[in-house]
Amino acid sequence: MGTWFKNATEKDLLIINTVRFLSLDQVERAKSGHPGMPLGASHIPYLIYDRFLRFNPKNPSWINRDRFVLSAGHASAMLYSILFVMGYDLELEDLKQFRQLNSK
Repeated sequence: MGTWFKNATEKDLLIINTVRFLSLDQVERAKSGHPGMPLGASHIPYLIYDRFLRFNPKNPSWINRDRFVLSAGHASAMLYSILFVMGYDLELEDLKQFRQLNSK
């Protein structure tokens, strides 16, 4: 996990672990998906969103927002969880519908 974790706050670690567990819950509930990426890499998108990206969850179409693209489909549960904890328009119920027909 690198030296960044030496400077991580309790809040940082709580959010990262929340993303991990939300992602695992999505994969388990769907009986489909890949838990490895969220377990091993949740700190990476959290760090990028928290420290570097300019974004506004209340205005996701903001023209000057930064974009984050992670093309690995294995990370989709993790990305949904990151967006949830960062305040985007996702409810816990939306995460529970991961990989289901008619989900967000």
